Amino acid sequence: MENLKVLGFNKWFEDKKDYNMLNSHKLARVIIVNKNNYVVSDGKREINAGLTGKFMFNSESALDYPAVGDWVYIQLFDDDTLAVIHEIFPRKSVLKRKTSGKNIDYQLIAANIDTAIIMQALDNNFNLRRLERYMVMVNESGIKPVLFLSKTDLLEPHEIESRIKEINNIFPGIKIEAFSNNRLTDIENIKTHLTPCETFCLLGSSGVGKSTLINNLVHQNLFKTQQIREKDGRGKHTTTHRELILLDNGAIIIDNPGMRELGVISVEAGLNDTFAEITALADKCLFDDCTHTIEKGCAVLKALEDGAIEKDRYGNFIKMYKESLYNEMSYFEKRQKEKKFGKYIHSVMKHKKDKRK
Repeated sequence: MENLKVLGFNKWFEDKKDYNMLNSHKLARVIIVNKNNYVVSDGKREINAGLTGKFMFNSESALDYPAVGDWVYIQLFDDDTLAVIHEIFPRKSVLKRKTSGKNIDYQLIAANIDTAIIMQALDNNFNLRRLERYMVMVNESGIKPVLFLSKTDLLEPHEIESRIKEINNIFPGIKIEAFSNNRLTDIENIKTHLTPCETFCLLGSSGVGKSTLINNLVHQNLFKTQQIREKDGRGKHTTTHRELILLDNGAIIIDNPGMRELGVISVEAGLNDTFAEITALADKCLFDDCTHTIEKGCAVLKALEDGAIEKDRYGNFIKMYKESLYNEMSYFEKRQKEKKFGKYIHSVMKHKKDKRK
């Protein structure tokens, strides 16, 4: 088990071991998720992996499939060069979002994360409303958030201080690290925040410098980087898949493709934690089912009118609240239809089987 500890297997996971499974299987951690296959590590080697037919048959949604960071029970074949995943180990945490586009479903980002690093650049990418979306996702998962602000070399010190103050006004107490990928001292300081044997997940839009930061941390060009468009400060998706990387100091970091769309489904806890001042006022509303939009006796609208709540922050809260409810209802309806269809197929197959007897 010493090899697994290097990959983050701690007492929390130790207490969840299934010794019956371990009699015939080994434990490994998913380090890469591609479209149709996986790469796992047992602490000694990296092994290409697939899923059993039974695993896929029993999986009802995207949440049932392995994500980067998952611990899994595997069997090894072909001189230990191929692994087959039989079961997912209990998850300590899971980061997820709504799939991009019109499809209403969950997309897994990563599992078993100790700290989520939300990264924004201090140039045109800086956006408090987008930061709130990331915070909702992270808080919903019960994961500790920290904020990395890149490209400090593009701003004057007073401009950096002003933006940090804006963040502190809505998220007092959050750990913030402002840095430049072009300064070696800044990179060395970043390393002090990355604790050995703990798992960190790097989140942010394209163009904020995530791939460059990873390359600086590992002292080699693992990931391609591309120029940022001057007109809007946006970059292309230079990272194409999610990958778990072990740093020299023993910390574990998961890199992700840039996210331009961050939809939410069923994030009540995340909204409550992220917009704590609004949800605290909601308890004082006249009606228990207040939507905080048109009702008389709404404490949230009264605070908005008095200037106690920032207008843009309130607007983002309402937007995500409605979006979350709509997506949750749509997802539930979709699952109900899928279950009905599944029952229909099962009855047809049973009828054919009975006729053959």
